[in-house]
Amino acid sequence: MNIAHNLGFPRIGAKRELKFLLESFWKNEIDSEALLEGAKSLRRKNWQKQSESGIDLIPVGDFSLYDHMLDMTCLLGAVPERFAGPSRLDAYFSMARGNPDAVAMEMTKWFDTNYHYIVPEFKRKTAFEIGSEVLFEEVREAFGLGIKPKPVLVGPVTYLYLGKEKEEGFDRIDLFESLIRAYREILERLSTMGVEWVQIDEPVLALDLPEEWLDLFEKAYREFAPSGVKVLLSTYFGSVGAHAEELKALPVEGLHIDLCRGRDQLSSFLQNYPSEKILSLGIVDGRNVWRTDLEDAFSVLKKARDCLKDRLWIAPSCSLIHGPVDLDGEVGMDSEIRSWLAFSVQKLKEIATLKKGLNEGGSAIRSALESSSLILSERKNSSRVHNPVVQERLGRIKPSDEKRISPFHERRRAQKERFALPLFPTTTIGSFPQTERIRKIRADFRKRRIGFLGYLEAMRSEIRLAVEKQEALGLDVLVHGEPERNDMVEYFGEHLLGYAFTENGWVQSYGSRCVKPPLIYGDVLRMGAITVEWSQYAQSLTEKPMKGMLTGPVTLLQWSFVRDDQPRSLTALQLALAIREEVLDLEKAGIGMIQIDEPAIREGLPLKKSEWKAYLEWAVRAFRIAASGVKDETQIHTHMCYSEFNDILPAIAELDADVITIETSRSGMDLLEGFGRFEYPNEIGPGVYDIHSPRIPETGEMVRLLEKACSVIDPDKLWVNPDCGLKTRDWQEVEAALGRMVEAAKKLRDQAGSSSTSFNSRIGAG
Repeated sequence: MNIAHNLGFPRIGAKRELKFLLESFWKNEIDSEALLEGAKSLRRKNWQKQSESGIDLIPVGDFSLYDHMLDMTCLLGAVPERFAGPSRLDAYFSMARGNPDAVAMEMTKWFDTNYHYIVPEFKRKTAFEIGSEVLFEEVREAFGLGIKPKPVLVGPVTYLYLGKEKEEGFDRIDLFESLIRAYREILERLSTMGVEWVQIDEPVLALDLPEEWLDLFEKAYREFAPSGVKVLLSTYFGSVGAHAEELKALPVEGLHIDLCRGRDQLSSFLQNYPSEKILSLGIVDGRNVWRTDLEDAFSVLKKARDCLKDRLWIAPSCSLIHGPVDLDGEVGMDSEIRSWLAFSVQKLKEIATLKKGLNEGGSAIRSALESSSLILSERKNSSRVHNPVVQERLGRIKPSDEKRISPFHERRRAQKERFALPLFPTTTIGSFPQTERIRKIRADFRKRRIGFLGYLEAMRSEIRLAVEKQEALGLDVLVHGEPERNDMVEYFGEHLLGYAFTENGWVQSYGSRCVKPPLIYGDVLRMGAITVEWSQYAQSLTEKPMKGMLTGPVTLLQWSFVRDDQPRSLTALQLALAIREEVLDLEKAGIGMIQIDEPAIREGLPLKKSEWKAYLEWAVRAFRIAASGVKDETQIHTHMCYSEFNDILPAIAELDADVITIETSRSGMDLLEGFGRFEYPNEIGPGVYDIHSPRIPETGEMVRLLEKACSVIDPDKLWVNPDCGLKTRDWQEVEAALGRMVEAAKKLRDQAGSSSTSFNSRIGAG
């Protein structure tokens, strides 16, 4: 018999139960016992859903209160010393969110997804040993419920590779032997508990790993062989066909490969596949929401089964954490578009259907195959998908649409004359606290409890409040605060043809932060002005510059579930034209600074370097088309966060934004050093405090970060701002932190005096 299994299931719950549990705990509305009991109940529901869907082996250990990499750090006993706390939970959440005495650990994107993981920290004396009982408790819990558990671990090479040295003079690879001993101890303990299979995830295999790191796989898995459990080494997010022979030779009992991101690799694995090994095929896409082409998937599986017989397992391509939970919650969605979709629960049912076909023959699933083909055909031929107006506009794009009128140094002179900003101008990234009042007003308007005029005045009141607070704090460049926006992508999608939306399609981004990605199902066209009225009203309240706030085309693409019937580059171009129209309308309305956020541009970078050039060419082109229609004196800003930028700095420079703001506080400005070495030509605002933590840094701490920034970037080109938007914080935190940020900028101006050159030399000497 062929087995159906799952690599991971969404933790948050169909109605974001985990989010509300966590936030209630952080607000001291519930205690730790209530939090853990609520999490336990949610975890059991997840297991039940998977079992009812027809999954044979159910993952355990994929559930997390915050992040699976953070859980692995705790399991391995690698908690940094500064987080010693009165309880396990205090230490755990302090690692993720910081506390008054300790800066949180760094956070960055999990490969090319919008999920953020907590980066492990390593020092020369870091030692590994079992440091948490959580995994073992959950395994016992699953056994007690009659669940056959498949514990999931982040693999040792992936864990070490994605971590970061926090001490100079050593290489984290030197910690490998100690790390492997801890992993073997974990596996041996799971064996004594009666566990048969353990899934060890090694997604770094999809990267271009250096040879010294590739060599670690054989060393690690040779050590695991006597542990007493069967190991399924799982890879995903890309093809690992180049390593097929080495992987087949590893002393593991099974391999999992992602056929949705690497269909061509299958032949490399089927050829001379070891007779004693399982091969798991990720045939259902865990990264998108479209229904699987069951006819195509079944055809692939039948050919693989001819070689593998009952050693073929069926699974999603990767963990389902990157998709919504259950399509059954979308009762209000357009029925035609809904028929094209499959969320996590439905994807598991697709896997179970394919398993049934393999085990009982194609006739047993004939109706499911025919239904799948019919729905795919209807989607392909739907008049809602293709828009001739969009196609005509694409054909009119000219080379001149992709570049500003003048080079940066000329534009900069015009902008300095227009805005007359001080040295170290202060601003924010865009959003201000989304209070309960704001959310209630939006909900009441959506449910027609209040009319448009009532909604308009309520939103204007919130904008007035944001402007008044910014002026009182002394910020130099203001924003309207975005009270009208539910989400930076969904809000824009609601004003664009070709988008559809869910009611409960939530996906975890990090911790309790969930997003509800819209769906791009067809050609994209702007229906009218989106932000102009709000920005124009905000500008009327102040003499200071007011930034117009837009989401960029690549981020609109990356943070949506994107149609899979045309190249992503073409969809990005359609989005770029829509944003270009909005930029030009903002300029006509008198908005002199326009921020086009692209936090996802690094996220979209392919995992293989051989594919970078093509991606960066179309991503940069999309941004430039969106931004380049304005006059020289109009200042274009962009924002990027929680990514490693250094390897794409030439492309970032090619965006040719007048000002870029980036997240740098958790790394202590380390990320900025690459911009300095590269001699980044335009202006830059490195974040001086972490908005994802409730911790409010002292002014002196921000001053030190800015002084470090001045040692690598010309002070005349530096802006002062937080790491990211402030929608998740409350006003008390925001006002305190921004007040200190403004004070830090003033201190730097006082130090600089009238000469940036002499200031630079003093900073360098310090």
